[in-house]
Amino acid sequence: MTDDTRTESGPYARGLAGGVAAGAVTIGVAELLAGVLSRGGWAGGTPSPVLAVGGAFIDRTPPWLKDFAVNVFGTHDKQVLLTGITVVLVLLSLLVGALLVRRVVAALVLFVLLLAVAAAAVLSRPHAAPQDLVPIVIGGLAGLWTLSAWRRRFVSVATGEHALAPGSVVDRRTVLGATTGAIVGGALATVVGRAISGSARAVQQARAAFMVPKVAHPVTVPAGASVGVRGVTPFIVPSGEFYRIDTALVVPQVDPDQWHLRVTGMVEREVTLDWHTLLAKPMQEAMVTLMCVSNEVGGDLNGNAIWTGWPVRDLLAEAGVKPGADMVLSTSVDGWTAGTPLSALTDGRNALIAVAMNGKALSAVHGFPARLVVPGLYGYVSATKWVTQLKVTTYSSDEGYWTPRGWSAKGPVKTSSRIDVPRNGAHVTPAANGKVAVAGVAWAQHRGIKAVQVRIDDGEWQQARLGTDASIDAWRQWVLEWKAPSKGRHTVTVRAIDRTGAVQSSAQAPPAPNGSSGYDSVTVTVT
Repeated sequence: MTDDTRTESGPYARGLAGGVAAGAVTIGVAELLAGVLSRGGWAGGTPSPVLAVGGAFIDRTPPWLKDFAVNVFGTHDKQVLLTGITVVLVLLSLLVGALLVRRVVAALVLFVLLLAVAAAAVLSRPHAAPQDLVPIVIGGLAGLWTLSAWRRRFVSVATGEHALAPGSVVDRRTVLGATTGAIVGGALATVVGRAISGSARAVQQARAAFMVPKVAHPVTVPAGASVGVRGVTPFIVPSGEFYRIDTALVVPQVDPDQWHLRVTGMVEREVTLDWHTLLAKPMQEAMVTLMCVSNEVGGDLNGNAIWTGWPVRDLLAEAGVKPGADMVLSTSVDGWTAGTPLSALTDGRNALIAVAMNGKALSAVHGFPARLVVPGLYGYVSATKWVTQLKVTTYSSDEGYWTPRGWSAKGPVKTSSRIDVPRNGAHVTPAANGKVAVAGVAWAQHRGIKAVQVRIDDGEWQQARLGTDASIDAWRQWVLEWKAPSKGRHTVTVRAIDRTGAVQSSAQAPPAPNGSSGYDSVTVTVT
């Protein structure tokens, strides 16, 4: 074979490269158009095929898989899912490319089926509209053209179906260059599409200009709330360290100037708030510990913060709740819902439509421009971020996102406690006085913590010293100065008692269906 007709790489290598190239072109074009469509306000739901498929997967995730993902990957579960989607897309593209060599019709059918799955996912998203299909349709056509041109230009030459024109060169370097170009081009188009989609810049500007509303009675952290032990979770958790668990594959970017909160359902009159009207309402501050129901015993999916917002009860009073209602279904901008007991929003507790956290605007991750904060309930039934609607209804008529997936409908937080220091498996050296500080946090939101007790091995329960009580809705730090022996291996266990006198349950239970229970224990070696 002469230099001008050399075909160094085999047909299957070229076919696999063609599948990947077509996949990259399809995703790149679709994501770019999805960004343009979203930015122009033409999109109804989620025109991005990748995000739509990811969202559809999350919606169909069984509770055990959700718990597994949260426990193993924590707040990085979304990145893991996106990585998994990318891997699956690459494998499917390789399969299309392999079929392209000898079974062209099968390759095209598989490719169209994948486009159909993506289109179905797009239409399954909240607020979906027919125009949301434009990106995947045009991206799919671009991908089909790429497949056809690739086979004609590269694969058919390698299989001997077509001869190269005199002077043409299609060697391994040419194929590699074309493949790299398609991948890089698709990646850049995806990045640009994500960058221009939504209202990220508007959100950044709005947050930068945000002034936290004044409140009549500012909340302060009382002296002694922290027990002063290094390694204990901060009494007030900084916003950047606060846990994040939600179903949003990509954080919604909500322009406050376009945001509205509607109250509908069993009310005398529907009420709609815009951003500026909300900020003009009489705000208050509240110190509230939030808790994810997925938190395992000893887990860290909780956090305490000072929230600024307008009481939900005042908004419901404006709407006029009709008799018979017992639940409020809150809806996020991404379609996620939570069913909250009406009583928890009207019984006088500090249930807020929050606009600020720890004296600053909410971050996009934590719900900017507005979210719900309800003391005493796990987040899956109360802590709706990017909230856009409150529907006054009944438990017999409606249910939140997680209830049909096997979780309890009401989700009150259980009395619990955690050992922060020493860590499990640690080697500890007593101080000069022979003592070791054992410390952590305990919580029983909207009931308050009365006492914390610690047991060493099978000994008697000892009373820990509590940090100053700041609020029945906030956790309390605690510490026990343990008179440790000179050496040896020991198990340290903690339990809490709330202000009703109820002792934390010792019964071991997983998070599903209504929150984990059991005592937190660590094993340490005294050296």
